[in-house]
Amino acid sequence: MSSTGIPTREEIVERVAALVPVLREQAAWSEENRRLSDETVATLAEAGVFRLRTPVRYGGYECDTTTLVEVAMELGRADGAIAWTSSVLWIPTWLAGLFQDAAQDEVFTSEAPRVCGTNSPTGTAVPVEGGIVLNGSWKFVSGAWHSGWQEIAAILLRPDAEPEPIMALVPIADLKLVDDWHTSALRGTGSVTTVAEELFIPEHRVIPMSASMRPQGLSEANAESPVWRTPAALVAAASGAGVVVGLAKAAREVFFERLPGRKITYTDYEAQSEAPITHLRVAEAVNSIDQAEFHARRAAATVDAKAASGEEWKLEERAQVRNDHGEATRLAKHAIDLLMSISGGTSIFLDVPLQRIARDIQAVALHALINPDTNAELYGRALCGLEPNTLYI
Repeated sequence: MSSTGIPTREEIVERVAALVPVLREQAAWSEENRRLSDETVATLAEAGVFRLRTPVRYGGYECDTTTLVEVAMELGRADGAIAWTSSVLWIPTWLAGLFQDAAQDEVFTSEAPRVCGTNSPTGTAVPVEGGIVLNGSWKFVSGAWHSGWQEIAAILLRPDAEPEPIMALVPIADLKLVDDWHTSALRGTGSVTTVAEELFIPEHRVIPMSASMRPQGLSEANAESPVWRTPAALVAAASGAGVVVGLAKAAREVFFERLPGRKITYTDYEAQSEAPITHLRVAEAVNSIDQAEFHARRAAATVDAKAASGEEWKLEERAQVRNDHGEATRLAKHAIDLLMSISGGTSIFLDVPLQRIARDIQAVALHALINPDTNAELYGRALCGLEPNTLYI
């Protein structure tokens, strides 16, 4: 334990790594019930996973991004849904740290200080005295079942001004949760839809979305912390990059656990481990995992270095972090696909984790902010001197 009472990176990672066997046992329940189990959430909370991006003054750790990547890799080894949900909760928790201190006091001293959220402005807000009235619905809200608050995005409509994207902090109890998460992958994340109907939000729990993109938060207490110096899209990219690496490492572990005693059916190979095709595929897969980890770690190192220095972000640096997330995902998916392709027909049974890992990485790669092709195009535009075609950078 450090002199500040906050565990070191090594202590946090070791603590989470020790939980991997326990968390793996809960994966099947989460898959079947389409949400994390209460036991899983309690285990993660006790390990401090939900405090990694909570301000220190509220008992949080204010971890750097490299810590997030290393923790996410361990969680990904356990279960994709656990890793995804945890990493996604880190992002709106960080966003909450940009709000006025009065709003943070409400959130982080409440009985349920976990914050879920989304950056898609699929709601509308109109100004009223003392705040706004909010209406809308938000899909893919991972961890909503286990959160006390949601960070939402909406379009503020005013008669005398252009529509403006905003963010607001809303108690989950004030929202309707629609149990519509019926999916083929990441089932355990419980990423349901939430709905607001004529909901009043006081003005101290509202900030312009631009405050997170720069970032330029309204918090006085967090103003000097390097944790809140990174643009939100890059916080999201670096926070999630470790998840895909962890999934690929889990696939590697499962494959080699199943390898002894396996033969290649309808061939003369009594041991799959003796076949050249096995050697070629596993070498390529492990090389891809190593490369994926490089991109995840580089994204984190870039974010941490810029945050520590306080230097202005260059466009190419921003695009590179997004690209690193995409490349880590592409390489991790390639490795998992390779290992799946040489795992035989028995690998499709539900009690073999490899099939779930393959489905989960497919779902991650489809996310609009993670998609490898989208991020590569963005990086290529920056390298060619063109302006980005997105605000999420």
